[in-house]
Amino acid sequence: MTERATGPRAGRSSRRSDWLDAVLDTDPATQDRSIVLTQLLFGAAALTVFTTVMVFGPGEGSSVTFYLGLLLTFAACLAAILMRWSAHAPHLVLVLPVLDIFAIACMRHAQPELGLGLLWVFPVLWISTLVGVVGITASVISICALVVAEFALRGLPVTLSAMQTLIFLPITLVFVAVSGRLHTRRNRAQRLLLSKQSGLLEGALAQARRQEELLAEVLNTVDFGVVRIDKSGQINMVNEAQMRMQLDERLADATALPAGGTGEFAAATPLQRAMRGEKFEPETVWLEAPNGEKAALSVTARHLHSKLGEYDGSIVVSRDVTAEVMALRDRDDLVASVSHELRTPLTSVLGYLELTLDGGGLPPAAEVQLQVAHKNANRLLDLLADILAASNGAEQPMVLQPGPCALLDVVEQSIESLLPWASEREIRIDCAAAEATSLIADGSRLRQLIDNVISNAIKYNVDRGAVSIGLTSDEKMVWLIVRDTGIGIADEEQPRLFERFFRSESVRNSTVHGSGLGLGISREIARLHGGDLTVQSVEGEGTTVLVTLPKDRDRA
Repeated sequence: MTERATGPRAGRSSRRSDWLDAVLDTDPATQDRSIVLTQLLFGAAALTVFTTVMVFGPGEGSSVTFYLGLLLTFAACLAAILMRWSAHAPHLVLVLPVLDIFAIACMRHAQPELGLGLLWVFPVLWISTLVGVVGITASVISICALVVAEFALRGLPVTLSAMQTLIFLPITLVFVAVSGRLHTRRNRAQRLLLSKQSGLLEGALAQARRQEELLAEVLNTVDFGVVRIDKSGQINMVNEAQMRMQLDERLADATALPAGGTGEFAAATPLQRAMRGEKFEPETVWLEAPNGEKAALSVTARHLHSKLGEYDGSIVVSRDVTAEVMALRDRDDLVASVSHELRTPLTSVLGYLELTLDGGGLPPAAEVQLQVAHKNANRLLDLLADILAASNGAEQPMVLQPGPCALLDVVEQSIESLLPWASEREIRIDCAAAEATSLIADGSRLRQLIDNVISNAIKYNVDRGAVSIGLTSDEKMVWLIVRDTGIGIADEEQPRLFERFFRSESVRNSTVHGSGLGLGISREIARLHGGDLTVQSVEGEGTTVLVTLPKDRDRA
């Protein structure tokens, strides 16, 4: 470890560092060019002096001293041009301003009436930028010595007129040199600041470029197409999956990138809609290739926003979902087919069970067993009805047949049909808070909705639990509330309650039967009426279902 320099040595080291920084702060070519230009500028001034002397006073300036000054000047210019200063020691460049000082002294001695002392500004200013305070002091003292020597050689008296040369000229040179030095330091500080800022900018640019490359790598590994659209509607990024889609004959029409503009040739395609600034949730688009092969494409368009919340373009995500859609369609076809096939024999079984039970004369044990079979057959029939409703809903929209409907009567009929089931488990059903109200709706569909909601409240309740039903309304809306004291639903499972065939983990591991379709069908019925169905549940405490319906959808 080396000791840090202190005292005068540290000061000299610091000054030398400033000098080296001044000389070596630029690249070699720039440094050499700067030296040449500076020296040629002084050479041009000397040439002007020579021309002036030759034009206005030929023969008067023909002394050897004058030509010696010119010779020194042009020698310095020639050296500045021919030498590669960047390849030598930095202090060597001081030779040039020193030669200029002596050249001016020679020309001034030969032509004192021209006031050539002002030319000393050039070398003094140059030395001040290279060496600083030491250079200013040394150069001004040297010039003062040369002036005093000239007065001594000429034997000139020290008069008031001589003060211009002896006092005011050095003061002027000091002022110019100090100003030049301060300007040089300020420029050096600005260059240092710009250099640091340039480094930070280059680092940020490199980081941004790396992040862009990383994003491109990630987007090129996914199997769905991604298109980035800027706020002017132009496409500026496409991943590899999107390019593969464009080569797929089935998807070419919907994924093709336009040559320019938004055009009208394919204005209805999802991509063109996104380029016009539209946004949409996943939409399934069916396409057909020239050979008749069909494909399904799921497309989503989302808006992007800047930090200020302003629109900054869109992102379009496309995915080939043909296999998934076809699998769902095949499943629905299978479910519908099996349900239809099962419904016919099941109806026959129920008919014969009812005939046998109504005929009487059965032993008590056999009658109980047949009632159990009849109850489970009815449950199976209800399950098939839910499955068929879900399958038909996937094939075609549910159609309502609205008319005057007394909702309290529908609720009471539903309770009456489900009361025996609740009594078996000693579950109390309380509808004291239900008010009489009427609305324009499809009564049979509302009965289906209410049956599903109340049966769930019984099915997923605890033994000796309770179900409370509230019904109220105002001039425009009707509210039906069904609350139970059952097992509840976990928070993480609640977002999936309305998915088809979804059943919670606790229910799947129990003996409670169900299809996972009732809530989804019930919400669909409520929304078709212009209302909604929402669920709030706390695991282990119970569930509350809220159904909102307009009294007249056409007037709502």
